[in-house]
Amino acid sequence: MEQAVIVYLRLNDGQFGTLREHEPVRALEERLEQAVGSASVGEFDGDLFGEGECVLYMYGPDAERLFAVIEPILKSSHVAAGGYAIKRFGEAADPSAKEIRVTW
Repeated sequence: MEQAVIVYLRLNDGQFGTLREHEPVRALEERLEQAVGSASVGEFDGDLFGEGECVLYMYGPDAERLFAVIEPILKSSHVAAGGYAIKRFGEAADPSAKEIRVTW
């Protein structure tokens, strides 16, 4: 079963964020991708910018383990301040998959 951690970051404008925000978001993505891969807890699958936020997608067999690896990185990142994550315990197509919202 594939589980997920989906991270939501607030951006300064109501659309796609400023160019000055994109660089630290990309640096955060690199750190997350490296940590997830090094810990063998899943994969970083990319991002989506729009509507005043950036959404980061990570998938693996255990959302709790995945979040445990990325939480310290999120807590230490100024670009992640004020954000939140959804830990999803089940497939995206499963409407009964349990989801838990977490902040840092």
